[in-house]
Amino acid sequence: MSATTTLKEQVLTTLKREQANAVVMYLNYKKYHWLTYGPLFRDLHLLFEEQGSEVFAMIDELAERSLMLDGQPVADPADYLKVATVTPSSGQLTVKQMIEEAIANHELIITEMHQDAEIATEAGDIGTADLYTRLVQTHQKHRWFLKEFLAKGDGLVS
Repeated sequence: MSATTTLKEQVLTTLKREQANAVVMYLNYKKYHWLTYGPLFRDLHLLFEEQGSEVFAMIDELAERSLMLDGQPVADPADYLKVATVTPSSGQLTVKQMIEEAIANHELIITEMHQDAEIATEAGDIGTADLYTRLVQTHQKHRWFLKEFLAKGDGLVS
């Protein structure tokens, strides 16, 4: 961010990015939910649906936080991919690749939201800093659940 960008503008930029990330991540989760297979189908099908639903709820929280700060959320579908740092899932993936991709996306967002919370704190915006702290906890929980599938899948995840 440029030196002339105000702290409030920086906070609004982070909110737009994380809202766009949540949209892309939600769509990735829908893909995983629909295309999972194998001996853990039911468990993963339900987990991907649950985690996707929690990410979906984040979209509205982040958009409304932007509005509370007199900003504008990302509202044009074409803009989501321009703003997001999470990459849309593409191609046919194995179940293991789906899980690894989701873990990597959670790790990216956790790192970004830690930085975003620092920017919000520096701007004196404890509401946004608190929102990021809460969302980080959810992303950490999602990452943990997914890592457990890889660690304790007894060879069932491939």
